[in-house]
Amino acid sequence: MRLAFIGGGNMGEAVLSAVLHIGLATPSAISVSDVSEARRQHIEQEYGVYVTASNPDVLTRSDIVVLAIKPQNLGGVMVELKGQLKPGQLVLSIIAGAKIDTLCLGLNHNSVVRAMPNTPAQIGMGVSVWAATAAVTEQQRGWVSSILGAMGKEIYVTDGKYIDMATAVSGSGPAYVFLFMESLVEAAVHIGLPRDIARELVLETLLGSGHLVQKSGKEPSELRRMVTSPGGTTAEALLEFEKAGFSALVLQAVIAAYNKARSLGE
Repeated sequence: MRLAFIGGGNMGEAVLSAVLHIGLATPSAISVSDVSEARRQHIEQEYGVYVTASNPDVLTRSDIVVLAIKPQNLGGVMVELKGQLKPGQLVLSIIAGAKIDTLCLGLNHNSVVRAMPNTPAQIGMGVSVWAATAAVTEQQRGWVSSILGAMGKEIYVTDGKYIDMATAVSGSGPAYVFLFMESLVEAAVHIGLPRDIARELVLETLLGSGHLVQKSGKEPSELRRMVTSPGGTTAEALLEFEKAGFSALVLQAVIAAYNKARSLGE
């Protein structure tokens, strides 16, 4: 399996690192194109793969072309690559908002997969949602499953519309968690806890809570009720969340992210 990466950003590098880490491909089978000389030097020194500033160059060296560029650069790249992909090549896009139909039309190519990984993929703990066109073969689907699975959990969906929804939940979701962590640490410091202790308490609480949901098989709502004693401290805190409209605010934030993801593809 030969891979070409167009764009050497953080998520593209996460895919590259994961593929090499589990041995899906060797450095000699991977090529990366990027407009930034600094990024090219970093990728070459870190991973020992072929690097170039030419996007068409890497097409000749690949079975799978991973598009890892910024959404605003997609139009120019599609113009550059249109008609140059061979029928047997697979395009794997991890570009936020870029719809499969847009990619197929812009590249004049039908074998396209659209995926949305998230940032924990950088440590092998991510989750990726992906969809494929009918032209993608079973072998190619297996390749994609292996590549995305190297970064954590992968979930295949039959309709590309779910990718924008996943972008608003799992794609942007780590930032929501980080914001909650920041706020909880600051609240802990405010009531008198030393910052280092506050940070450790918050981190371990979130990690443990996530694992508890995963291992117990119970719904978060059930676990929340189990830990909430009537008239206790947790009930008092949750009442304040309710007064502030916490659930409605989360809904508004996810809807805003979803609408933005859809607009990026228009």
